[in-house]
Amino acid sequence: MRKKILFLVAGACALGSTMPAKVITKTVDYEQGGVKLKGWLAYDDSTTAKRPGVLLVHEWWGLTDFVKGRAEELARLGYVAFAADMYGAGVSTEDPKKAGELSGQFYGKPLMAERARAGLDQLLATGLVAEGKTAAIGFCFGGAVSQALAYSGAPVTAVVSFHGSLIPAPAGASNKAHILMLHGAADTFISADQIAAFQKSMKDGNFDWQWVSYPGAVHAFTNPGATALGKKYGMNIAYNEAAATASWARMQEFFQTLFGR
Repeated sequence: MRKKILFLVAGACALGSTMPAKVITKTVDYEQGGVKLKGWLAYDDSTTAKRPGVLLVHEWWGLTDFVKGRAEELARLGYVAFAADMYGAGVSTEDPKKAGELSGQFYGKPLMAERARAGLDQLLATGLVAEGKTAAIGFCFGGAVSQALAYSGAPVTAVVSFHGSLIPAPAGASNKAHILMLHGAADTFISADQIAAFQKSMKDGNFDWQWVSYPGAVHAFTNPGATALGKKYGMNIAYNEAAATASWARMQEFFQTLFGR
């Protein structure tokens, strides 16, 4: 059996990096299915060596500064990072109802993987990514998108989902990607039945997967802006510094094992 289920107490690992880097950031205009999109590219310009590439997929709010900041942090860690735009150039919101409408157009449809693949293609088109060393990570809605992208057979070696929505792998889905699920144990947005269905699909599909649960962490625990939004709209979402720090470190360990950095 290839699965691993881990229950960890969030630790005090360093979220940042002391690695010197000259990080270049730029917006990238691209298109998918007739929709104009605007992604965010970040990379260290102090080297010309090819390195692992990471596609980031945003929360249901859209491509915000939070995800752009995560892309820049990955660049400082030595990755080429591209934050994809799933909704359209300039489209984001802080209204949960609108966010639900924007993200809802993708669930259960091929468009979810197709739109993500357009972002992955932009990452690969930089010419900076080492062959066979590509990951997709996502936050909340973006976690589900990363799962769908991997199931489609896209060339991603690794998937990391931070407090992501769950999509059980359909029969016959590609199981080539290594999957790391980072979940808040107190997340009321994800039911026990959903977790059971997802984990069963991983087992049935013979996936290489890990499930890490952070005690006390609720939905959106990595986003420092989540607490204010939760209070404003009466949603059970909040930032959890310990879980955010530990989960980011766990992702780095996962990448170190797969990519050697």
